[in-house]
Amino acid sequence: MFHIVLFEPEIPPNTGNAIRLSANVRATLHLIKPLGFRLDDKSLRRSGLDYHALAAVKVHADIDACMRELPGSRLFAVETTGRHCYAEPRYRAGDAFLFGP
Repeated sequence: MFHIVLFEPEIPPNTGNAIRLSANVRATLHLIKPLGFRLDDKSLRRSGLDYHALAAVKVHADIDACMRELPGSRLFAVETTGRHCYAEPRYRAGDAFLFGP
């Protein structure tokens, strides 16, 4: 199982899509506060909350609290200007992918 980590997400539809992705690939979604919306936000519901019961979603007060729940996980920061291609690493169960500002 993989972990998807959203650091201070601000856009409800994007988070809803991440919920849907997490449910479909059986990954755990970690949301790190502050959130730019309420989890019951209408636009979040429209894009992903219908999958919410199928997804494992955890909300953390800060990045440190999230990392305490992922002991031994390798953390991959995902960015558009990274120097390494996403296909280079050999991923393994427990890896975490960090998205955010």
